[in-house]
Amino acid sequence: MILPGATVRVINPDDTYYLFEGLVQRVGDGQVAVLFEGGNWDKLVTFNLSELEEVELTAGKKK
Repeated sequence: MILPGATVRVINPDDTYYLFEGLVQRVGDGQVAVLFEGGNWDKLVTFNLSELEEVELTAGKKK
């Protein structure tokens, strides 16, 4: 389930943002607003829910 605050990846190969990862800002009516941050730019883009997958964030391995 994708909720605000989740990290997501764009999985639509026809999209300009394919494989970009961003932070979910809003969810409603099957659409999701995702914030992409990169160096000196921020961009808020709306996607259909089916175009995204949640990214599992895992901590690094301890040795």
